[in-house]
Amino acid sequence: MQRFTTLRAVAAPMLGENIDTDVIIPIARMVGNSARGTLGRWCFGPLRYRPDGALNPDFILNREPYSGAQILLTGVNFGCGSSREAAVWSLFEFGIRCVIGSSFGDIFFNNCFQNALLPVVLERTAVESIAAEVTASQGGAPVVVDLVQLTVTSPAGTRHAFHVEARRREALLEGLDEIGMTLRRAADIAAFQVHDREQRPWIYPRRD
Repeated sequence: MQRFTTLRAVAAPMLGENIDTDVIIPIARMVGNSARGTLGRWCFGPLRYRPDGALNPDFILNREPYSGAQILLTGVNFGCGSSREAAVWSLFEFGIRCVIGSSFGDIFFNNCFQNALLPVVLERTAVESIAAEVTASQGGAPVVVDLVQLTVTSPAGTRHAFHVEARRREALLEGLDEIGMTLRRAADIAAFQVHDREQRPWIYPRRD
């Protein structure tokens, strides 16, 4: 898993409310095409493409400089709906590394941490303020997300503090998923098993 420490990047305002996972990656695009590494082109498909398959020039992520955005500024309840992890895969493959919003779908929020995509929760007024500054600069002024300091810095230089649970923060900083975090305790696990085998030998298979 990729590490996340500090990201200085273009941010794209998408402040619509209740953007669900079927908008992020439609189920029709997952049928027979659900492997990781193949979904980025279909991210936000219903918004990015017209019915004839042409790119929709009115969609923000199809316009410069937002087409290269690595940060999304989102509305309330982003990532609600179906619990498909592929929604996070498609965002990451499209190039998004951080989503900033006032609230997220619970399962989407948890899936982000398993896939090196940082979800940042700020007050709604803070998200809207950052989005207004980005829009005023026509996307030319970057937003800085610092997981080390737990701050988001707006284009105008205003810092907004955010919180990430300590274990999740450590995993992102180190670039480790849950398995990787567990393996860091491999020596402790082995020592426990040695002791436990002595105390409860009947639960361990015999090694004949």
